[in-house]
Amino acid sequence: MHQSTSLDPHDLEFSIAALVLAGGQSRRMGTDKALLCWQGIPMLQRVCQIAVQCCDPVCVLTPWPERYEHVLPKNCLMLKETLPGRGPLVALAQGLSQLKTTWILLLACDLPLLRSDVLSQWLTILSDNKALAVVPHHAEQWEPLCGFYHHQSRSSLQSFIHQGGQSFQHWLSTIPTQKITLDVTSTAMLWNCNSPQDLIPPEV
Repeated sequence: MHQSTSLDPHDLEFSIAALVLAGGQSRRMGTDKALLCWQGIPMLQRVCQIAVQCCDPVCVLTPWPERYEHVLPKNCLMLKETLPGRGPLVALAQGLSQLKTTWILLLACDLPLLRSDVLSQWLTILSDNKALAVVPHHAEQWEPLCGFYHHQSRSSLQSFIHQGGQSFQHWLSTIPTQKITLDVTSTAMLWNCNSPQDLIPPEV
């Protein structure tokens, strides 16, 4: 198993890590969707394969590192989730405390249509960006589990969590957040799997 230590690339003017979340219970799916195959490839592996084309390092945050080590690309790192079951906001806070890159690209593990070309295009938005988060926005909602979070957002997030906050939608409305406008291609890319009937993606 690849075990990470804190990464500290302070010598880089701009750096980005991907943090892939694999800590959900998959109750609606009825089986671990991180290991569910999409076109013959486990979804977690598929997301990591795309992420490594855009970010270095790529880390998987999970309470169960032994469960997933066999499907990870060899250049991915594993982070043990220390507060499992508390949701993606707390998971992001853990990532921000351990990964010392300028930005974190937060990704759900159930995005089988993720595309490296779209993510690479979005990366160009980050240079000299003064926002604390850069996140896709669609149908009046943020799409936070495929978004970018600056390391300086950590204090705001920790304060929000300590005050009982649990909603990405609420937190993002309280900090400087730049919207990523979606087109047909990027909207389709954000489709995710939650239940067995979702295994056939919608027509786009």
